Amino acid sequence: MPGRGEGRSVAGRNTAGRIGGGRPLTPQPAPNRKPKPAPQRKQPTVLSFAKPARHQNVDGESQQGPKKLPWGEGERLQKVLAKAGVASRRVAEELIEQGRIEVDGVIVREQGLRIDPDTAVVRVDGVRIVVRDEQVYLALNKPKGFQSTMSDEFNRPCVGDIVAERVMAGQRLFHVGRLDADTEGLLLLTNDGDLAHRLMHPSFEVSKTYLATVDGEVPREVGKRLRKGIELDDGPASVDDFQVLEVGEGRSLVKVVLHEGRKHIVRRLLEAVDHPVTALVRTRIGPVALGDQRPGTLRVLGRDEIGKLYEAVDL
Repeated sequence: MPGRGEGRSVAGRNTAGRIGGGRPLTPQPAPNRKPKPAPQRKQPTVLSFAKPARHQNVDGESQQGPKKLPWGEGERLQKVLAKAGVASRRVAEELIEQGRIEVDGVIVREQGLRIDPDTAVVRVDGVRIVVRDEQVYLALNKPKGFQSTMSDEFNRPCVGDIVAERVMAGQRLFHVGRLDADTEGLLLLTNDGDLAHRLMHPSFEVSKTYLATVDGEVPREVGKRLRKGIELDDGPASVDDFQVLEVGEGRSLVKVVLHEGRKHIVRRLLEAVDHPVTALVRTRIGPVALGDQRPGTLRVLGRDEIGKLYEAVDL
């Protein structure tokens, strides 16, 4: 004779899951009654003026996700989206956080990811976008005697004369910082206002390198004084680095690195240590070097240089 537990088990299997043919073990839906679908959350709408790519489905697109680029290469995804007209960088960060951005077939949620916009396939809400190539980044070797202005009321030679054809063609360019008329060397020109503002702002401490020919033979202790700081009429100033490169015939060639942006700062510092400047050339701004570029010539900055400039100012 089966035990009490066994009898309950057998009864529990009677009539398709009913106890003794009575009430079902689990509630059953009413006949012909469909369950209500779960409410779907509507995604917020963001206005976008981005142009979709001509072909939305490209054969051979990678499904392995975006290739992570090393420091200084490519552009941040937020910047690529902003240049494409999708949204501001702040809103682009929100889109990334919401999982609405796809790079090379994979949704990206990592802020600050650097990609190559020339090869990466970027989609917003499933629509592929292309980057507008409107921003201009130029390196100019400003000749001695030229004013760091786009026009001059006294008709003196100025930077605007060198880029006149570009301006007439519709490019709105402005110079990043200044060089006095007697100083030659590297000057950046762009229409990227965010980058220009940060490069000129002292809080980002973008270094600038100069080669100066000065009177007299410069002793080693001068470098120590300049690194420690010199009191000028508008406050103390110091250099980040100082090297004596050549000495001879009553003159010295020195290299000065500093992030100060005050007017005539290099000339004033060297004058204060009794070695007035007779010739001055700026050879570097942050990661961008003048190299062997001839005076009066322009060159377009490479993508790696632009990327490193953005890194230098946290863009």
